[in-house]
Amino acid sequence: MAATITEQTVQVPDRGGKSWRVKNLFEAGAAEEVKERLARLRPDSERLWGKMNPAQMLAHCSAAIGMAVGETRPPRILLGRLLGRMAKKSLIVNGTPMRRNSMTEKSVLVTDERDFVVERQRLRESIDRFATGGPGICTKHPHFFFGPLTPVEWAVLMYQHLDHHLRQFGV
Repeated sequence: MAATITEQTVQVPDRGGKSWRVKNLFEAGAAEEVKERLARLRPDSERLWGKMNPAQMLAHCSAAIGMAVGETRPPRILLGRLLGRMAKKSLIVNGTPMRRNSMTEKSVLVTDERDFVVERQRLRESIDRFATGGPGICTKHPHFFFGPLTPVEWAVLMYQHLDHHLRQFGV
C-alpha cells in the first residue's frame, strides 16, 4: 500500500490496513504545537546532541524554512542524488523522525552567537508565514538532499525538522 499525499495531508497505511497522518506545517494544529514547544525552550536549555546552542538552533530552523520558500537555493549534493529518494520515503512519506546528528546543508549552518529572543521571534514569524502561505509559498527548487518536493512534502519536512531540533533540546 502506498502513502496518499493530497494538497494538505499525508496518509500512511500500515501493514494492518490502518493509516495515520504524518504531521505537516500546513496543519494549524501542527504549527501551534511547534510554537507551544518553542515557548518552553529556554536560552540555557541543555542540548542532548549536536553542537548548536538554543539561539543558533532557532536561527538554523528559520534558515531551513527560508530554503523551503526559495530564499536560499543550495545545489543538489552527490550523496543526495544517490540516497535522497530512499531517505525521502523514510522521513517524509513514512514520517520516521530525523536521526541525531543528521547532515546539515552549509547555507543553513549557524555557528556565530545569536540573540535567543530575536531568533525565537523570527522563527515564530517564519512558521506563521509558511503555514499561512500554504502550498503556493513553497519553492520548486529541489531540496539539496531529497531532490524535488511537493508543497506537502516540504510542509512535512519542515515539521519533521522543527520536531528534530526541539527534541534536541528536550522540548
